[in-house]
Amino acid sequence: MILIHCPYCDEKRPEIEFANAGQAHVARPLDPSSQSDEEWEAYLFIRANPRGRHHERWRHVHGCGRFFNAVRDTVTDKFETTYKAGEPRR
Repeated sequence: MILIHCPYCDEKRPEIEFANAGQAHVARPLDPSSQSDEEWEAYLFIRANPRGRHHERWRHVHGCGRFFNAVRDTVTDKFETTYKAGEPRR
């Protein structure tokens, strides 16, 4: 069983309580209406899928319900760290 640390609840809980919400630190365009179709498509759908260290967004669905960021190794599924949404990339 994988235990994930929620930085808001400040405790480790089983992964079944969490939901992956995709890549972290994806910046929304300041003026979406000025984006070409290709740029808008890239923002909405194109994400990194690295082998190894990856920054992800997670949600503690069956806990506080808040989103947070995590650094996880996609090969081993080991979580290096978790930190609150809005904090700089670690």
